[in-house]
Amino acid sequence: MKQSIQVGDREIRITGGRLRIARIDAELYRFLSDPEPVIAGLRMLSHRPDIFTFTQSLADTTPHYSYRMEWDNLAVIPVTTFEDWWQKQISSVPRNRMRQAGKRGVILREAPFSEDLVRGICKIYNEAPVRQGRPFPHFGKDYELVYREEATFLDSSVFIGAYLEDELIGFVKLVMDENRNQAGMMNVLSMIRHRDKAPTNALVAESVRACANRAISNLIYWRFAHGKRDRDSVSDFKTNCGFKRVDLPRYYVPLTAWGEVALRLGLHHRFVDRLPESVGEKLRELRSRWYNRKNRIETPFAQVSS
Repeated sequence: MKQSIQVGDREIRITGGRLRIARIDAELYRFLSDPEPVIAGLRMLSHRPDIFTFTQSLADTTPHYSYRMEWDNLAVIPVTTFEDWWQKQISSVPRNRMRQAGKRGVILREAPFSEDLVRGICKIYNEAPVRQGRPFPHFGKDYELVYREEATFLDSSVFIGAYLEDELIGFVKLVMDENRNQAGMMNVLSMIRHRDKAPTNALVAESVRACANRAISNLIYWRFAHGKRDRDSVSDFKTNCGFKRVDLPRYYVPLTAWGEVALRLGLHHRFVDRLPESVGEKLRELRSRWYNRKNRIETPFAQVSS
């Protein structure tokens, strides 16, 4: 269950049923210089969430608050110039993959937000119901819904498209934070049937170029590791592209008695993240087989190429 509310000048997103957790909408791109007004506003709600969580930005990863804190992590490319990243931060293998896109006719360019762009994104979303061994959450969305979702943060967003003979076969939406210190890859996706052309690798390269051209010093591709899982095909892809793990503080503020109990019991983490990694890996494998068999997919599809 998801809900959005306004607290002061911040949009707050609340998720969960029995344990309702609130966070800033698009927290990779928006941060709190002072969390107290938001916390006070949440406490005043008649049906307030149980827990509020927020992070610091990459500009300063030293803990500054006395709230309950745990270390979170991000996958980050420190950006100076495109040439420095291309020559020093990646090896020959990913460089060859990125060159492969151009050799096979893929053109990369920044794209204005438009109806044509949204139609192309819809086509990519609706190519396959399963990616990375699980149901793809964007599959089946219609044009109007995709338009509304992609129209967020347009004043601080950059869309980059990968085109093959004028057809959009991959895209990335970069969203910059308010201080233009970091840009997050809110969406990055390519068509499965064009994986041989390495469009996702090329989109990462073009994202680095876009950051360098705008003097944005950090490119983020969500988390580097999830739960107790330190490595998988996606983290390998990130490593090959020059992303590094950066740890930063995440704070948890209980707003109800139930929130306080849940924090003490560790219930603010997903159940799968509390399992031993050997068990979690087995469950993911079984899930992948079940969904692939259900959708008659012989080979598991990956969202990114490595």
